[in-house]
Amino acid sequence: MPSSKPERIDYSDPFAIGNVLHKLEWGKYASAMKDIEALIARKVELLGKASTSKEVNNLKAATPLGRAGEVMGKGKRKLPSRESEIEMKRAKGEYVSTDEDGDEFPEDEDDALGDIWKEMNLALEISKNVSEDSSHDDCMTEDEEEEDSKDEEEGCDHSFVLKDDIGYVCRVCGIIKRRIETIIEVQYNKGKRNTRTYISDSGNVKDRDHHGLFGVRLSVDDLEVTDIVAHPRHMKQMKPHQVEGFNFLISNLVCDNPGGCILAHAPGSGKTFMIISFLQIFMARYPDARPLVVLPKGILATWKKEFQTWQVEDIPLLDFYSRKADKRFQQLEVLKQWVEQKSILFLGYKQFSTIVCDSGSNNVAISCQKILLRRPSILILDEGHTPRNENTNVLQSLAKVETKRKVVLSGTLYQNHVKEVFNILELIRPKFLKLESSRVIIRRIKSRVDMRGLKKQAFSDLVEHILQKDTDLDRKVRVIQDLREMTQKVLHYYKGDFLDELPGLVDFTVVLNLSRAQRPEVMKLKMEARKFKISARGSAVYLHPALKSTDDASLRNDAEMDKILENINIRHGVKAKFFLNVLALCQSTGEKLLVFSQYLTPLKFLERLVLKERGWCLGKEVFVISGETNSELREWSMERFNNSPAARVFFGSIKACGEGISLVGASRIIILDVHLNPSVTRQAIGRAFRPGQKKKVYAYRLVAADSPEEEDHATCFKKEKISKMWFEWNEHCGSREFEVGSVDVAESGDKYLESPVLREDVKALYKR
Repeated sequence: MPSSKPERIDYSDPFAIGNVLHKLEWGKYASAMKDIEALIARKVELLGKASTSKEVNNLKAATPLGRAGEVMGKGKRKLPSRESEIEMKRAKGEYVSTDEDGDEFPEDEDDALGDIWKEMNLALEISKNVSEDSSHDDCMTEDEEEEDSKDEEEGCDHSFVLKDDIGYVCRVCGIIKRRIETIIEVQYNKGKRNTRTYISDSGNVKDRDHHGLFGVRLSVDDLEVTDIVAHPRHMKQMKPHQVEGFNFLISNLVCDNPGGCILAHAPGSGKTFMIISFLQIFMARYPDARPLVVLPKGILATWKKEFQTWQVEDIPLLDFYSRKADKRFQQLEVLKQWVEQKSILFLGYKQFSTIVCDSGSNNVAISCQKILLRRPSILILDEGHTPRNENTNVLQSLAKVETKRKVVLSGTLYQNHVKEVFNILELIRPKFLKLESSRVIIRRIKSRVDMRGLKKQAFSDLVEHILQKDTDLDRKVRVIQDLREMTQKVLHYYKGDFLDELPGLVDFTVVLNLSRAQRPEVMKLKMEARKFKISARGSAVYLHPALKSTDDASLRNDAEMDKILENINIRHGVKAKFFLNVLALCQSTGEKLLVFSQYLTPLKFLERLVLKERGWCLGKEVFVISGETNSELREWSMERFNNSPAARVFFGSIKACGEGISLVGASRIIILDVHLNPSVTRQAIGRAFRPGQKKKVYAYRLVAADSPEEEDHATCFKKEKISKMWFEWNEHCGSREFEVGSVDVAESGDKYLESPVLREDVKALYKR
């Protein structure tokens, strides 16, 4: 007996959608019927066209044809029931409300308006699904996509709008023309102004060599000043200090009179991300621009990794290292590619200065020099404090680059002397101190000081003297305010308030009593006249007196070092003993340890010591980075140390572990010796105390008591104090704000230092 149950409409069949019209003529909708019918007819037409490019093999052949004929030939159509509508939505995985949830539309039979809205909602839902299906079929061939695109164009007069979270979307059918991840939108405003930084095609005849070299065009058109904003993807990730820094870059680099600037932001504050964001939008606005990034070789891999993370447009990143371009003719080929193709060039400081200072007279060498000096549209100097000494090839070669757009990135701008900061200012802004605005402030500063006996002293030396030795705090404060006024438009400083969000940093200076075996060796050191020899030999002797013969390079050899360790008494070396005790405590509490030194011999000694004493393996529990470590091994060592539960200790050459090295897996740091540049030590501590750190970090700066190292530490702290006063002082700071405070070991708050094994050798303890 045939079922009396009405036939259920298969809504997966696009030709069955026409049945929606069946009940429109049953007298319920009065004058609204024609409007509804016209609306649904429009949707059926769009659906029919969009579905022609789709596979329909899974549908029964007779069903679509028969129902298509039914739609065309019959005058009456059935309206889908509530039951069939619910089942259709469930088949699509949509949520269907229960009666308890409340109905979206009234069920009252007399409420015709409610039924109209229900019908319109169904039609719109069907339309939305069609547009989604027709734009998200990843398996279509190119011909099918092209045909599908044509059908969509015929079915909808697209009106695209830009939505920050999606991209270009048709406001009618919802098709996405271009996703936001691939868009760099630059606003082109009327009334553009010209800023000339490069030699234009209309230049004098004598400048013609700027335009071509072996067929390579060296000049670019004038840059037109326009509003530039960060890409929405980047803007969402920017912190307040990065937004300020981005706008600071624009104010200096994209203006009527562009010039260089300095971003002096704390290590780990996202300077690389900020520059990548700027370069992406800068190159989108100026496609002919050619950025040159000069940086320490060791952090090139970090830059490329950051570009992969944050790039919006896929811009080629060129360098000599990956191309193995060691010869000049090979380097010239890379430079030609950079000039001809929209790309960014990366060079090491030594690479750059070697090419520019090459005295060779052959055409290849000259061509490389001309390209590097004339073609860069913008020069980025990472670790920009590197070229700070005025008599070095690095500073002199960088000063020859013709672009005015030069950006220095530095987490530790002040290194050893005020003069070095002014050298960097002169690099990015030639004759900065001779500008009238600067001269006014220089005269003001000189007027604050008794110049008797100081008239021949350079201005930088005068400032250094005031900040370091002047006992008049009010005068210091006024000079600091003058310096900030002088540099406010070209120097953006950020202390790193984001670090306050981390669990914390406790920075100790630990003065250790020498053992009886060490004291005679230290007395011999004091008789040495050469400062460097005192520092190098002392670093080894303070660790253990068995290392007194550090002039012998063979001590860096594993076999020779193992011989020394055979009959050694660790208690004779106060710093070696401190290290082993801290390592044992770290192992008991599940923490990891970093050990830094500026010399390789102490690191090799401790490395072989732990391998012998603990039976550990290099690359499993023990890791080492020095200046000779290649970039691949550096990356692997960092990743392994941070993530492996087996990792215990990481030995690093303090100069090789600068910016770009993240060792947040460690929470304890030992600095074995005193570096005369305090910023180097700060950077080493910043390898662990940076974003990503989950624990409180404890740093131990070891100083040998009654040795030349104590004098070095005092000198270092004076330099550190100048930097803090210049950049961090404010009206809330007191006169003792930047002093180190003496701490009772028993009340240090550090369970390691309060343990008997560490306390017994501590002569004095200071805390920053």
